[in-house]
Amino acid sequence: MIRRRLGQALMVIALASAAVSTAPVHAQEPSSITTPGAVTAATSLPHSFWIPGAANASKLTYWSTGPLNQPALSTGALFLPPGDPPEGGWPVISWAHGTVGISDQCAPTVTGTVGSPYLTNWLSQGYAIVATDYVGLGTPGIHAYLDGPSAAHSVIDMVRAARAVEPSLSPRWLALGQSQGGQAAMVTAAIATRYAPELDYGGAVATGAPSNLENLAPLVGPDFPRLPLTGSTVFVSYLLAGLRAARPDLDIDRYLTPRGTDALARAETDCYQDMASGLGDLTIGDLVNRPLDDPAVLAAARGMLEIPTTGYDRPVFLGQGLTDEMVPAPLALKLAAELAANRQPVTFRTYPTGHIETMRAALPESLSFVRNLFQP
Repeated sequence: MIRRRLGQALMVIALASAAVSTAPVHAQEPSSITTPGAVTAATSLPHSFWIPGAANASKLTYWSTGPLNQPALSTGALFLPPGDPPEGGWPVISWAHGTVGISDQCAPTVTGTVGSPYLTNWLSQGYAIVATDYVGLGTPGIHAYLDGPSAAHSVIDMVRAARAVEPSLSPRWLALGQSQGGQAAMVTAAIATRYAPELDYGGAVATGAPSNLENLAPLVGPDFPRLPLTGSTVFVSYLLAGLRAARPDLDIDRYLTPRGTDALARAETDCYQDMASGLGDLTIGDLVNRPLDDPAVLAAARGMLEIPTTGYDRPVFLGQGLTDEMVPAPLALKLAAELAANRQPVTFRTYPTGHIETMRAALPESLSFVRNLFQP
């Protein structure tokens, strides 16, 4: 029965183009101390963590807006390109990273992976790069994995924080993200001009963005079939652990089997590679003792996972690999169809590639896309 329902759901996801409404962002009024973008610490970043080719780099701790629109701390890095800034300052690209885990030890500014060689391609074009860790990664609390609004706030407030400490940065900026960061970049694109009207937001590039996962949440239960996808049980474990921390009122523990309880405990400490090897053959169905059919749980999941299909007021480039085994292409095809039906300014491209490979395959087109957006 569940296999037939899952098949029907995936077919709907691949073909449907109905618009899904999104609620506006209403953050609670912050104090002057916790104003989004306010910097609490700025230190030098170890040189081994730098993007290759960077002229300077620093690590910032700053305030943002986390789960439930509550003030929360985030960390991130600022990288400057070599040479003198152009008139008006260095244009800024805010990078949103892919899945690393939800434990503090997994934060890119902790592991040193923040200086991804991929970002050299952007730094060399004369863009300053800012790279958030996201709220809860390296800061108090557990990272709310795939909480799109929280991640988007981290991406935007990282620009505010960087400009607060570096006068050579322009207010002109774009969002760039892959995988988890692709979702963050898409949500950023839908809220950026409302959340930070004082900045000059120009657009976004998102590749491998997980979408429409909220439509599968009602099907999760003990008989959920094994999916032919890479990392799906890890991702669901991270998601449930983050949801449990952000929303204790939902009592996520009541849905967990003993193996699920162990998996979420591991999720709170293990980074992705260790988590993936440690779970062995555990399936999503092994995590839960009954369906996630509580309307409050499903509403919370939707609020975290859903990528808006309206509200984009600047151009967006969306790239998807057709052989992606982490984020299946049908999910992105449904999202692209909805965006097109709603006449959103989104350029959608597909590539005959897998998950990480899509980021690189899209690079020539995405570089050109961004270059055109940054032109006067």
